[in-house]
Amino acid sequence: MENRVCTLYRVSTDKQVDHNDKNQADIPMQRKACHAFCERMGWVIVHEEQEEGVSGHKVRAENRDKLQIIKNLAKQKKFDILLVFMFDRIGRIADETPFVVEWFVKNGIKVWSTQEGEQRFDSHTDKLTNYIRFWQADGESEKTSIRTKTALGQLVEAGGFKGGLAPYGYDLVKSGHFNKRKHELYELVVNEAEAAVVRIIFDKYVHSGYGAQRIATYLNNLGYRARTGKMWHHASIRGIVCNLTYTGVLRCGESRSQELPHLQIIEPELFEAVQRIRTNRANEAERTVPRNIGGQSLLSGNVFCGHCGARLSLTTNGKSYPCKEDPHRVVKRIRYICYGKTRKQTDCNGQTGYTAHILDGIIDKLVRQIFAKMKAVPRSEIVGIRYQEKMAERKNLLQSVRADYTKAANELDMLKAEIIKALRGESAFPKELLGTMISESEAKCAKLQKQFEDAQAAYEEGQSLLRSLEKQYNNVISWAEIYDTADLETKKMIVNCLIRRIEVYRGYKLHVDFNIDFTQFDLGLDMIEVAT
Repeated sequence: MENRVCTLYRVSTDKQVDHNDKNQADIPMQRKACHAFCERMGWVIVHEEQEEGVSGHKVRAENRDKLQIIKNLAKQKKFDILLVFMFDRIGRIADETPFVVEWFVKNGIKVWSTQEGEQRFDSHTDKLTNYIRFWQADGESEKTSIRTKTALGQLVEAGGFKGGLAPYGYDLVKSGHFNKRKHELYELVVNEAEAAVVRIIFDKYVHSGYGAQRIATYLNNLGYRARTGKMWHHASIRGIVCNLTYTGVLRCGESRSQELPHLQIIEPELFEAVQRIRTNRANEAERTVPRNIGGQSLLSGNVFCGHCGARLSLTTNGKSYPCKEDPHRVVKRIRYICYGKTRKQTDCNGQTGYTAHILDGIIDKLVRQIFAKMKAVPRSEIVGIRYQEKMAERKNLLQSVRADYTKAANELDMLKAEIIKALRGESAFPKELLGTMISESEAKCAKLQKQFEDAQAAYEEGQSLLRSLEKQYNNVISWAEIYDTADLETKKMIVNCLIRRIEVYRGYKLHVDFNIDFTQFDLGLDMIEVAT
């Protein structure tokens, strides 16, 4: 009776499927070798299976459909020999593949490789050899993975493109450079038409508070289409706003390139603003961006009842009223209502609700007064002069303590050198006296070192504060410049960036917590009137 053979061919990458490269051991080459081997042995191939793009190092046996088919055929006694080009085609997982091979043998199936012969389990040596073979294959896969990641990381750090499809906003062009396999490398260039859409996406996300779904709808309504020609999908928008490449920085795992100006589509500050908004929206406890930028109200998610602490939510009473600006037009009355009181969830003694345009008007007035005060004083006066004297004091203290510490350290070194002379009998000072002097000097050095570290920390803290103040000042001024002409959605984003929490009491009395500590600017904001 002829031996019936089932063959298994596997490649770990799609690129190996059709290439006729012997070093790659692609499927056509594996098939040719197995057929020739069966012809020499007088065996008959009754079944063939192939796995394309399946990693024998990462994908376990139970998740490999083709291997499960072969195991089922083995249970049905449909073949006698499992033949592979090399044993690592069965798998490369050290703690699994040896036992998969042993399973076939225990079920009456011989396992052969065209390159390594038959795998037997007649002795403990056979079992050990089997395990070592796949342990080595596992290690080689791990090392190959590490080498690949390292090479890609180095390529990216040098400013090269790691491969794959070009992100939206870029095109791939031939670079004129070739790799070791004589394949020409590609590089990214900005696609100006797509880059314009990328800028719209980031602008709407930061300055208008749009989320991914709303941006997709906005682009589709304007007639913009994705690269495929299809409508924009919110998942594509999310991918774009998370892609560091648009700042001109290429990334591969933990590796980063330097900033590449020719690839920069948006400013790094705008990218960072998007990431802060994304994190903030995901963190309800520390939210500083609107819960909803739609609707006709200025406030969203950051306004609360001052009496019970419940959030104020928007509602309309269904009735229509003449519009003050246009008596011929009617509008619905929009109100902020206490959610706790209307749902009887809190014991609230405050008002049930507050008219939206009145409360919004108070906040609008407050915001405009803040902007007016900030714009009235030059940045040099607010940021520089206010802290100039304090920073000068910290710098002088740092220099003084550094000088004292350096002097004390030199004296300690001199005493230690003298103690060596004393041990040799070459010093005029007694060893006991030198020991006491060294102990006192070490204590002095330790004290001065602590003072130096404290002074250094205070100086660095001041420098950090100055940078933070300049950034906050620049933010407020930029908001002030666009607030008057901004649409309601943009104004809502600005207000939520300025104000963390608003508590409303009877008679529209307010307590406002800011996201920015305006006391640092000495603007006297506590004197701003917010009365109706």
